[in-house]
Amino acid sequence: MKNIIRIFVLFIVLISLSSCYNYKSLQLLQEEHSSPVYNKSNYSDYRIQVNDEIIYRLITSDETISKLISPQTGGSSQNMMSYRVYKDSTIDLPFISHIPIAGLTISEATKVIENRFKEIIPDAVVKLSLSNKTFTIFGDAGSGIFPIYKEKLTIFQALSMSGDFNETSDRKHIRIIRDTEKGTQILEFDIRPKSIIDSKYYYIYPNDIIYIQRDFSSFYKVNSYSALLGVFSFSLSLLFSVLTYTK
Repeated sequence: MKNIIRIFVLFIVLISLSSCYNYKSLQLLQEEHSSPVYNKSNYSDYRIQVNDEIIYRLITSDETISKLISPQTGGSSQNMMSYRVYKDSTIDLPFISHIPIAGLTISEATKVIENRFKEIIPDAVVKLSLSNKTFTIFGDAGSGIFPIYKEKLTIFQALSMSGDFNETSDRKHIRIIRDTEKGTQILEFDIRPKSIIDSKYYYIYPNDIIYIQRDFSSFYKVNSYSALLGVFSFSLSLLFSVLTYTK
């Protein structure tokens, strides 16, 4: 009998230690000294990569040439034809080809393409943008592929598009998988400290993959104190049942 009571007491202690989710473990923008401190990092413009899809608009005073080279300039960007960047870092556009743009920013690539067009159309003006401006989220905070609707989209705005965190989400180990000129990088960080703002983890780039894992300790936690009381009630009922049976 004493052994049974001891086991029960140990069980209750373990439950008490696991307890519920506390505000500090879930709170964002913390300024606690125990939280990581991230350095400020200047925002870098996205650089075009192999397999990116480019859409462009050509503006010229010659309407005939404009319609011939860029026949869809009057439509929305969704209806415009896109052009892929080849493995050799170049792109082909109507009447001009083998334009090296991989590794350039959108602004730099626009100037390169515009200069090539000016060789045949002196007053050419080019507007360039990415067709594949999306990012991916999966894991314990929703999942899906979402558009980057503005420049400098933040990690908080990106997560809000998928429906925010679950209580079980591991906020200490957020991962961003990002393709760069130097290869694929995995950026891991704690999203809770306030110093995340303007750090290298703060902004989302095209083709980023955000992974939110489930907190391992969530297996031992309950979502509310009412649920915790339910566990205690069940434990007491179980103890009384065992005691009654042993008698």
